[in-house]
Amino acid sequence: MNFQALPKGMKNKYTKQYLSLLNKRRFSLAAKRAFDVVVSLLILAVLSPFLLLLALAVKIDSKGPAFYRQVRVGRYNQDFKIFKFRTMVQDADKIGPPLTVGDDPRVTRVGKLIRKLRLDEFSQLLNVLDGSMSFVGPRPEVRKYVNAYTPEYMATLLVRPGITATASIAFKDEDSLLDAAEDPEKVYVEQILPPKMAYNLEYLKNISVLKDIKIMFQTVGAVLK
Repeated sequence: MNFQALPKGMKNKYTKQYLSLLNKRRFSLAAKRAFDVVVSLLILAVLSPFLLLLALAVKIDSKGPAFYRQVRVGRYNQDFKIFKFRTMVQDADKIGPPLTVGDDPRVTRVGKLIRKLRLDEFSQLLNVLDGSMSFVGPRPEVRKYVNAYTPEYMATLLVRPGITATASIAFKDEDSLLDAAEDPEKVYVEQILPPKMAYNLEYLKNISVLKDIKIMFQTVGAVLK
């Protein structure tokens, strides 16, 4: 995409700079998309029996659908619905804040296990297949937090959001950090979001399939720890 075709809210000197870098890596971006499609299909084929059992466990444990479709902000500042195994009670977003901290009473019994082992992320393979997400990329935020982005942060919306990222690994204990805060949302926007965005912007400068594979292995290592 050329700069003039970007949505109005994304046009600034920073996105122009990062877009120029990404345009020089068109082959890497095409290879990244091909990798996403092939690997997500393979993983879904192998894990489909396990994922069906997980969906059944979610349904049995609490009332509501197996999947939770939350609206997030994706590539080019466009809203999309993310697939996640439901880990909270039905309509949890209507009875509490968008952030989940500590022992949130909205989290179900099965949901606690799913969150601990990051199993809810597997359902996002469906987003990878439909092109709204990638295996690796800046984690998609809800609109409320994107509205707090600086002009430079908007550059992270030039690529597909990811299931994991270096920022996700660095802040894997984010829930615990927010649980100790008096105002979790303020702490997230003012103290956690800036370093996360620094990781994401650095990723844009060196985007490649090999880097994605490295981050994916690092993510598995972080979860196993």
